[in-house]
Amino acid sequence: MPNYILIVTVIILLCLFLNKLSSRLGIPVLLAFILLGMLFGTDGLLKISFDNYRIAEEICTVSLIFIMFYGGFGTNWKQAKPVAGKAVLLSTLGVLLTAVATGLFCYGVLHFRFWESMLIGAVLSSTDAASVFSILRSKQLNLKDNTASMLEMESGSNDPCSYMLTVIILAVMKGGFTGGSLVRLVVLQLVFGVVVGVIVAAFGAWVLSQMKNTSDGVDTIFVFSMALLAYAGAAVLGGNGYLSTYLAGLILGNRPLHNKKSLVHFFDGLTGLMQMLIFFLLGLLAFPSALPGIIPVAFAIALFLTFVARPVSVFAILTPFRCSVRQQLLVAWSGLRGAASIVFAILATVDPAYTKNDLFHIVIFIVLFSISIQGSLLGIMARKLDMIDDRNNVMKTFSDYSEEVPVEFVKIVIKKDHPWAGRMIKDVTSLPDLLLVLILRGEERIVPKGDTVILEGDRIVLSALSPEEHLGLYLSEISIDKESPWIGLPLSKVKLEEGSLVLVLMREDRVKIPNGNTVIRENDILVVSQV
Repeated sequence: MPNYILIVTVIILLCLFLNKLSSRLGIPVLLAFILLGMLFGTDGLLKISFDNYRIAEEICTVSLIFIMFYGGFGTNWKQAKPVAGKAVLLSTLGVLLTAVATGLFCYGVLHFRFWESMLIGAVLSSTDAASVFSILRSKQLNLKDNTASMLEMESGSNDPCSYMLTVIILAVMKGGFTGGSLVRLVVLQLVFGVVVGVIVAAFGAWVLSQMKNTSDGVDTIFVFSMALLAYAGAAVLGGNGYLSTYLAGLILGNRPLHNKKSLVHFFDGLTGLMQMLIFFLLGLLAFPSALPGIIPVAFAIALFLTFVARPVSVFAILTPFRCSVRQQLLVAWSGLRGAASIVFAILATVDPAYTKNDLFHIVIFIVLFSISIQGSLLGIMARKLDMIDDRNNVMKTFSDYSEEVPVEFVKIVIKKDHPWAGRMIKDVTSLPDLLLVLILRGEERIVPKGDTVILEGDRIVLSALSPEEHLGLYLSEISIDKESPWIGLPLSKVKLEEGSLVLVLMREDRVKIPNGNTVIRENDILVVSQV
């Protein structure tokens, strides 16, 4: 066991190192993860033998759940709404057109069997959210005409359609599949996928609104469980679990959640780990020695997919919307294939349906081609097509982005003898440039007005502009033990170093702002600022 733990730790550290290195070299980091997996695999240096497609499919499915959930959770609906119609058409009709075109190419030109050709088209029909998100963020590609939002929403939402096509074709290949069965499968996939996703999101949002005073981490664990529930709930009913998961993430991510910043940090780290795991595992599962045999076929499919199938589907959908040719060319080039395509290829590999060709390694090659060529050149293509918008910030298209507003908040408690107790806000005289923004009265949250009366026991939240420059203030703590000469003295009698001031006094479970008359007791902790 220690040996396995050591290997896993080394792999994670190498992935983190490659993450930094790839950003400097301009190489998509996900490509580095999959190549690292190949390096560790049977044909690589460490000769780690792993060929269990069934276990890989289960692990990758769980990983894809969180990648899909965060794909929705991180999409800023306000930014995406103007292009939502185009994105949805690209993620549904666009997936279908790409799948059919690629399938017909494999059937008519490469002479694959018909349904196997359609299966390859279905598996490769969706674009990869992890790859698109990673490149847009790392390269800070601020794109014109809200193109970034369109790409993010399309890549985040088209995997469910690709999955549904893959499932349908596999069912047909196994035989005994009628027209009625097809209609029933499609209806169940869509209806339960949508309904369960919306219900889970609504339930999750309601519970989170009641969890304002819970300990740190409880809400994070709850949202984690909601992602799993959205997938499992839909899948058990015969619905599309990936669609349900994406919708639940999209709805929850655009709600005003308490502690959303910590949720974002958690899922950002979790999906980063899932991406490392899924791409490394897929690389480990691949046999580089098997690639030369499929290169001619896979290369032909990759070229057709990149330069014919994807552009044709994009132009067919976006031209009626009068999108510029430059935007359509960039959207077409941004159709990166990635984790979902390989996971669906594994699904096809473990399925009883017979396939003559090495579908898994064909898809591996196409993904490597897509990420390395399209991914590396995406920034260059955007500049060549004059689609870079220097006045905008691509991070605003993600729901985890928050503007850097130079405002800070302070909270004070209104005690019995406080000069504000019993007075209306309009009659209160405070320091200039301070604004009373919230009154906390028990469990009630009151947005103040001029005639709002401040009561004893209220907790008042004030806002002020934060300093724009570094002020050179440093904080330190002084613990008062039983031998301290300061015990029993008021703060006004305590001699501190020049330029020092006691800001906060912590006593047992209470925190208070002291004044000169505050008497120091044993076990007090003083927080001191020093210039």
